Amino acid sequence: MLARLSAGISPAALLLAYSDWLLHLASSPQRQMEIGHEALLDAKRLLDATQRFFLPGQGPWSLIRPQPQDKRFGRPEWEQPPFNLMAQAFLLGEQWWHNATTGVRGVSKQNEAIVEFSIRQMLDVMSPSNFAATNPEVLRRAFESGGNNFVRGWHNFCDDWVHLASAELGPVATGNFVVGETVATARGKVVFRNELIELIQYYPTTEKVHAEPILIVPAWIMKYYILDLSPQNSLVKYLTGEGFTVFLISWRNPDAADREIAFDDYRKLGVEAALDTIGNIVPDRQVHALGYCLGGTLLSIAAATMARDGDNRLKSISLLAAQTDFTEAGELTLFINESQVAFLEDMMWERGVLDTTQMAGAFQLLRSNDLIWSRLTRDYLMGERAPPSDLMAWNADATRLPYRMHSEYLRELFLNNDLAGGRYVVDGKPISLSDIHTPMFVVGTLRDHVAPWKSVYKIHYQVDADVTFLLTSGGHNAGIVAPPGEPGHTYRIKTKTADATYVGPDEWLNTVPQVEGSWWPEWTQWLSARSGEPSGLPCIGVDASKHLPDAPGEYVRH
Repeated sequence: MLARLSAGISPAALLLAYSDWLLHLASSPQRQMEIGHEALLDAKRLLDATQRFFLPGQGPWSLIRPQPQDKRFGRPEWEQPPFNLMAQAFLLGEQWWHNATTGVRGVSKQNEAIVEFSIRQMLDVMSPSNFAATNPEVLRRAFESGGNNFVRGWHNFCDDWVHLASAELGPVATGNFVVGETVATARGKVVFRNELIELIQYYPTTEKVHAEPILIVPAWIMKYYILDLSPQNSLVKYLTGEGFTVFLISWRNPDAADREIAFDDYRKLGVEAALDTIGNIVPDRQVHALGYCLGGTLLSIAAATMARDGDNRLKSISLLAAQTDFTEAGELTLFINESQVAFLEDMMWERGVLDTTQMAGAFQLLRSNDLIWSRLTRDYLMGERAPPSDLMAWNADATRLPYRMHSEYLRELFLNNDLAGGRYVVDGKPISLSDIHTPMFVVGTLRDHVAPWKSVYKIHYQVDADVTFLLTSGGHNAGIVAPPGEPGHTYRIKTKTADATYVGPDEWLNTVPQVEGSWWPEWTQWLSARSGEPSGLPCIGVDASKHLPDAPGEYVRH
């Protein structure tokens, strides 16, 4: 009951964090004086700026400017009084609260982060951009439309409420994006199915293909077709067009009856079963394996297990925005401590799964300005709807997570960091990433809130292999879905051989030159250099007795 009321956030974890901060702040008179003095100084600066706003040399943003990623006050209307002064007052308040909740001696790092994050979420609610009377863009639109923007906003609100009341995922308009018709359209065949996966083999689109096939292991937190969106931005379609045979795992969306599916079941019934099937279809061939997000973490575990057991079926390993060390896993770790995990376990125990709304809510909080408040302002105050996109449709198509699997994942990987520490046990024996000697291509994304690139970068000192690390612009999803020809993409790339000395991420960023364009061609060139010469086309591994469907299969539709 408590979990439902608190949207899955542990009140005990919040109380412990605030107690830690307040008790240490109460015993630090010097820190109290510093933040008190800063408040008085900000008030004086704001009063002076108000009095001199129209004098030469003052103008807008004389006190504080929004951060580059903060788009709330980016329009020219926010440079005019009194709105500019309101925005500056709000930003000064945000800055003061950040300083007040950080730098207090004795507060644990995680509790400090929880307090700072939760205060920031509460302040975001009070932003002047969220209210009609204090948002000049909304007032201008109301004047131009005669108030019709509020009428349209009310209609949008009612539509969203109907969606929520009817137990649909939420107010994301997906337009005409339909799985198998407009998204997930690459031609292929389901060649294997068990209780957890469908394995799709895609039809080649070139006269010859490389000998080594590619196996794609996506995350099961979302549907696989993030890598096969519309034809113009489908990584699957791009790979087949470059002469590769592509296999891809489509995970089944679990329900309450699947509560006891373990994390290792995803390795056995997913990666292992897929490799066995590929070996039957194209025998005596090594495989290029690609893992995305949580799928990349699973692939790393599978690769370390195979290396320990002398299994050499992997020709190369590619990881996209995937972590193998969770000590610096970004703001997502704020939701992961002993109290929070116990709270989630209690909630999942009753339901058997972690449901879609819980997962979506946690990810939206990480970027509440972009994913919550700006959308509410646009939809309900401006009376507009963002045009639907394939990425929005995919993002709305969320999945559930089994109780046992998610509990093991949170405890063994996030809380205990067993994989990075060499304590993760598979089949009764521990595995070590240092056993991996297979060449690796690792992609991090510059603005990743889920898998921060510096966390992904740690793979350099975890494996004993040649690592080609590529840092691309964009976030966790948009940075990966970066097809050639789409403007605005950049990347940096450098290879570290297994015996080379380690270079830290900051030095790496400062010394590796930036390249304009998509990272996809860079990766396929890397794969081609490690593949045999293109030759005849492979067979499609159809088992007629099982009557398996064409791609995208059935599991992705549920």
